[in-house]
Amino acid sequence: MAIVSEGQPREPAERHVRIAATGDVHCGREGDREHWTAAFEGLRGRVDLILLAGDLTTHGEPAQAEILADAARDVDVPVLAVLGNHDWHANRRDEVAAALMAGGIDVLEREHRVLEIAGAEVGVVGCKGFVGGFPGSHMPDFGEPSLRRVYAETTDEVEGLARALEEISSCDVRIALLHYAPTSATIEGEPPGIWAFLGSDRLAVPIAQHRPNIVFHGHGHMGTFKGAIGDVPVYNVAQPVIGKDFEIFDVG
Repeated sequence: MAIVSEGQPREPAERHVRIAATGDVHCGREGDREHWTAAFEGLRGRVDLILLAGDLTTHGEPAQAEILADAARDVDVPVLAVLGNHDWHANRRDEVAAALMAGGIDVLEREHRVLEIAGAEVGVVGCKGFVGGFPGSHMPDFGEPSLRRVYAETTDEVEGLARALEEISSCDVRIALLHYAPTSATIEGEPPGIWAFLGSDRLAVPIAQHRPNIVFHGHGHMGTFKGAIGDVPVYNVAQPVIGKDFEIFDVG
């Protein structure tokens, strides 16, 4: 796997998968429609697949999702996404997802897709993930029912991730797309006091077991670009971290 320069064109004869990934784009501001239309257009002919790691809207309003959907509508490669906490904020998740899908963005929630790309069978697993913390800041399955419901939702995400990774186990290239972080390595730089709200190492368990080729997530705006779970590379592609619209990866 290699990171590819934004300016490097794709050679047609190469038999690998080029992925453009980003997250935390927070659509809803003035000029976003024009900005993202140009950003997606700039990927034409250069990538095989586009992945969006959640927080696609500012406040989870369907009209904000429509901005990104319109920008991606004419893209000539698959666009897959997961939702993030911002996309759930207005409690209009289904409407946000419908608006994105109307623009051709395939929204995954504890699901997988298998795509034929560049002569390879590419499996993509998508789930939001959830909170729970890392060593030194774990949220327990104990106490008030409301706290235990939070723990249970993370359990549902972990189990959904495991099921979906099992479904793509025979694919040539296997990718996991999350919003919340599955390792503390990619949130280094964030205040330790909020790590429990940025992800959970419980998500790392099915990743370590099924070993996808690569993992993408967002959410940690002040985090670190690259980490790993064992020998599985994990990338934080939140836009404030990558410092540009998309990071492009070569996955062989």
